[in-house]
Amino acid sequence: MAHLSAKEFEEAVTLLAEEIGLQRLRDKLVRMRALVTRVPLHSAQRLAQQLYLLSGGLRRQVPATLGFLAVWNETLHAKLGEEGEKKLEELAEKVNACLDPEERIVPEKREELEAALGEYEAALASTVGPRLAHFDMLLKAVPEVADILRARKS
Repeated sequence: MAHLSAKEFEEAVTLLAEEIGLQRLRDKLVRMRALVTRVPLHSAQRLAQQLYLLSGGLRRQVPATLGFLAVWNETLHAKLGEEGEKKLEELAEKVNACLDPEERIVPEKREELEAALGEYEAALASTVGPRLAHFDMLLKAVPEVADILRARKS
């Protein structure tokens, strides 16, 4: 999994809050013990800061990390459905076929990887929108692939 910067993480939390509502997101995270306080939050940015600190930027295997990822995946699954997820799994296989066992890009498959990423992103974005698609891909990408995704966004 790629590491998100604090700014990227804030954007991801903001997107999630826009999708399900800030208070509902906070309540889900509290129930999962991902947050240690029940104090109401007045902004997605504040929630993101708290989660980022608790989770070490999603680098630590702690309730904050697991809670955020669970809510993220649950939200996307609700939008995609079973058929959408099956289609994405097939497309993910094309991406993974361009990586070696150490999860590095096979140099001679770089163009194939770019095409597979584009196909995956288009399929995901058609259902969940381009912003959610970008962050979902970043959350699941290995570091080298994440660098490609970041370069494509800018």
